[in-house]
Amino acid sequence: MPASHNPCSSCDSSSCSAREKGPDESLEDFLERRKLAASLCRVRHKVLVFSGKGGVGKSTVAANIAAALAAEGHRVGLLDIDFHGPSIPRLMGVSGQAPRHSGDEGIIPFEAAGGVKVMSIGLLLREAGSAIIWRGPMKMNVIKQLLRDVRWGELDCLVVDSPPGTGDEPLSVTQLVPGVDGAVLVTTPQAVSADDVRRSVDFCRKLDLPVIGIIENMSGFCCPHCGRRSHPFKSDGGRLLAAETGIRFLGSIPIDPQVVASSDDGRPFCTAQPESAASAAFLDAIKPICALVKDQDAPGED
Repeated sequence: MPASHNPCSSCDSSSCSAREKGPDESLEDFLERRKLAASLCRVRHKVLVFSGKGGVGKSTVAANIAAALAAEGHRVGLLDIDFHGPSIPRLMGVSGQAPRHSGDEGIIPFEAAGGVKVMSIGLLLREAGSAIIWRGPMKMNVIKQLLRDVRWGELDCLVVDSPPGTGDEPLSVTQLVPGVDGAVLVTTPQAVSADDVRRSVDFCRKLDLPVIGIIENMSGFCCPHCGRRSHPFKSDGGRLLAAETGIRFLGSIPIDPQVVASSDDGRPFCTAQPESAASAAFLDAIKPICALVKDQDAPGED
C-alpha cells in the first residue's frame, strides 16, 4: 500500500493524527496505526472498564453499561479483551457463535439483544473452555488485531471490558485506543479489593487517563423476601477510596439473586430486571456515562 493512500477517506479532519507519518515512524508502523485509527474514528466515545483485581464483577458492569446505553437509543459496541476470563459472550447471550469475516473488511461483530454490537476474545477460541496461554507480545498483537480489524461502523460509544490489574493488557488497551473518554473502576467493599483498585487509580493517573468514577459492586445483599439489605462483605470501601483519591463515587450495586439469574441467561440485568434494587442502583450510578454520550449529537445523527 503506498504511503499516500488514505484508508480514512471519510475523515476530513486536518488534525487527525493518522493523516501523516511521524518523522521517526516506519512505514509499516504508520500504516498499522492509520488502519487502527480508521477502524475507530467513527466511534464517538470510548469508555474503558477496569479493576485492580478479578472477581469484582467488572465484566457484568461493562455489559450493563453497554445495555443501558443501547436501551436509551444509542449505538453501542462492547469489546471484551479479558484474555483469561472472557465473560462477555455468556453475559450478552452470544456464547458459542463463530466470528464472521467480510472479505478484506475485517471481523463483523455480533449483535446481541438490545442492539449492542459485541466482540470478545472468547468468541475467537476453538473451544469455549480453552485456556489462553500466551506471553505478553502475543497478547499485544491480538489486542491490536481486535482494535484494528473489528468493523464497528458508526457508534455513539464503545465500552471496553479490560483485563484486571495494571499489567501488559490494560497498558496496551490504554495506549492503543485513541481518544479514550475515561475509565470506570470497579471494586467490591472489602479493603483488599479497594487496595488493588487504588493501584488502578495510580495506573490511570500515570497514563493521563481520566477516571469517570468508581463503582462499588456487591455492596450488600438484598433479601429476595423482605428487601432488606445486609452487608456480608462490609460496605463503603469504594466510597472511602473515592473520597481518598478525589474521584467521583458513582454508586453502590447490591448483590441480588435476580442479577445472577439474568447474567447466566445472557440478559443484562439492568434491562431484564428493571424493577430490581440492583438495576435501580446501577442505572443511577451510570448517569455520568449516559450524560457523556448525550453531550454529542442525538442518536443516529451525524
